This record gives sequence, C-alpha cells and structure tokens, in this order.
Amino acid sequence: MPIVVKIETCNSCETCIESCPFDAIVLKDGKAFINEYCNACTTCLTVCPEGAIIDKPDTTARPAAATANLADYKDVMIFAEQRHGEVASVSYELLGEGRRLAEQLDAKLIVVLLGADEAAAQDLIRWGADKVILNTDKSYEQFNDDVYSEALYNIIEEYKPSIVLAGASAIGRSFIPRVAARLRTGLTADCTSLKIEPETRCLLQVRPAFGGNIMATIVCPDYRPQMATVRSKVMKKGKYDETRTGEIIKLSGAAISSATSVIEFVKEVSELSVDLHAAEVIVAGGRGAGEKGFKLLAELADVMGGVVGASRSAVDEGWVPYCHQVGQTGTTVTPKIYIACGISGAVQHLVGMQSSDIIIAINKNPEAPIFNVATYGIVGNMFDIVPQLISSIRNIKEN
Repeated sequence: MPIVVKIETCNSCETCIESCPFDAIVLKDGKAFINEYCNACTTCLTVCPEGAIIDKPDTTARPAAATANLADYKDVMIFAEQRHGEVASVSYELLGEGRRLAEQLDAKLIVVLLGADEAAAQDLIRWGADKVILNTDKSYEQFNDDVYSEALYNIIEEYKPSIVLAGASAIGRSFIPRVAARLRTGLTADCTSLKIEPETRCLLQVRPAFGGNIMATIVCPDYRPQMATVRSKVMKKGKYDETRTGEIIKLSGAAISSATSVIEFVKEVSELSVDLHAAEVIVAGGRGAGEKGFKLLAELADVMGGVVGASRSAVDEGWVPYCHQVGQTGTTVTPKIYIACGISGAVQHLVGMQSSDIIIAINKNPEAPIFNVATYGIVGNMFDIVPQLISSIRNIKEN
C-alpha cells in the first residue's frame, strides 16, 4: 500500500524524517513529503504524533488473490520460451514436470507460446500439453519485457491457472517477477524440486537458501497462481507421443505497445570451450583433485568421450575456467554418467548434478556427503583409482 501524508494534519515537526531508514521523507513547502525512495516499511506511521501519515490502498492494482475464490484457479500453466522460433529445452523439461503435477491435481496442462509457429505448438502437445495458447504475430518473435509481461498477465487473468511455471533463464528471470508482482502473488525462483501437498493441494517449491547451505520448502497457501521458475537441466523431460492430440488456441493481434524500443539484435557468440549441457559423460573434480589431478581427469574424460567438470572451489583456485563449473552458481547438468572425483558434495554442487542418470563418486573420506547421492561409491585416493579406470577402459575399447 502507498504511504501518503495528510497535508492538513501535518505540523512539520520532522519526527517522521528522523525515523525513516531510507531517507524517503523530506520537507516540501513546509510539509512532510514522501519521495521515490519509500519502501513502505510503515515506520513513519507509528511515530507521527498527529497521525498525519497513513497507508492508502492502491485501487489501481489487481485485488489480492486471497480475497478471491481459490477454487476458481485449477490448471497448471507453463510459459514456453522460444528463441528464433525454436522452443528452449527448459520448456520441454517443464512440460514433463507440469504433466506430472497436472495429473496429481486432475487438472489440464496449458502452455503459453508467443512468437513461434503452429508446428512448434503441435510439438508441445506431443510432449504432454493439453492446450497451447499461441500467438504467431511477428511482434512477439523477439523478447521484450513490457509486451511479454502484459501478454502473460492477460492470459493468466483469463484462464486462472493454479500453478504457473517458467524457466529460470535470462528471459524468465527478466519478466516473470514483473508478472507475479502485477498479479500480487508469490514467486519462488530457481526451484530444484516441485511437489503437491496431498492435504492442501498446494505446490511445495523447494530451492537452495542461505547461500545453498540448506534446502527451503516454500508454499503459497493464500494467493493464486502459485508461481515458480526452474533452472535448465534440473527436471527430466516427459515422454514424446507422436499420436497425442490437444487443443491449440490461436490469439490474434499484435503485441501491446512498449515503453522501450529495440534498436538492434546481436547474435551471441560463445567462446566457451566446453558444452556441459550437451555432454553425456562428465568427469568432475573438486578441491581434492588438485591442479595436477585435472590433467588426469581430462585423460579419463577423453577415453570415455566426455568432458571435464568442476566444483566451485576448483574454479576459484584457478585450476579450470568457469565454463567447467557445475552447481548452483555454475551449470546444471543431467548427463548419463557423472564421475565426481575429490568432490565432498556440498549442497551447492549437488543441486547442479544430482539429476544425472548414474553418479560415480571417488573420495578418500567415507563420510563425504557425495556418497549420499551416488549410484556407486569408491572410497580411496583418486590418483590410484582413476589411472586404473583409464587403463581398463582403453583395454575394453581395444579389444
């Protein structure tokens, strides 16, 4: 709610000015004035001796969903991100998760697709969508915060989904918080797990907190929709069914006008020497590997047809470039085989690799947390074990 001053009551005592921690109150024409630095902390409301400062309801905003009938919000909605007409891989991962959530809630899975063609919409149905809300207008082909926010807000208001999911990509992080703020509902960013609480049918949104040292479960019981973003490679894709049918709802009309204009689009050119997202085999090292150990890991990765990954501590030491980092502050990966050498298994690292199909951990410490998520664990010195692995794999390939 906005904080306002009743000019006729203010006696210019300046008590409120001294109390404001944000320097948001000044004297203007001899009366207290709230400037743009106000954070609505309401401290000034309690100190004004004349009661001249009040919080005024914002009548222009959407009413809080808590005042609405929560039963009106039913389905699961996914925003399918596209770039240059191609749907981003994180959207297919969200479809798999959204399908699972929708089935638990006995609800429909709705996908919003802006700026792509009907073929892309049909593909989303084959990946699990019941409905695809599609706008093929060219004005949506390139991302714009203003127009995407307005478009998704209008769609959510019309279809009233109980859950809205989007990728925690540069695009998702840019405009999804704006949509949530306008809807006056909660948003949990960078979720690693999503579950339905059977008793309340609320979405349990799990994400790392306090620098990744704990996993927090966040719930939004009183507001709708429940909104969350998920990082790429955290969720598994669903099943592709060529025979699956669904409904495509075509929206017409150009995008809403924007307060900003795009002068030029420049295609990103990456200089990364490794593509962790696409790798089926990753051999990763941590602090226990040491600088010399990464040469050994590179050899193992080479014979297995994989790439080298690393924990944050190894990157901080300067042993490998940042593009090799796996974890909360690096890349989230889901290879078929993930070999962790000399990695203790801090939560920040586990978040980025625990969805791998097979996890092989090599560590001298039998109590290392990495063994709690490992499919296979080897207790021992990696400098003794890795050379044996390299030799064995080479013998197998030669024979």
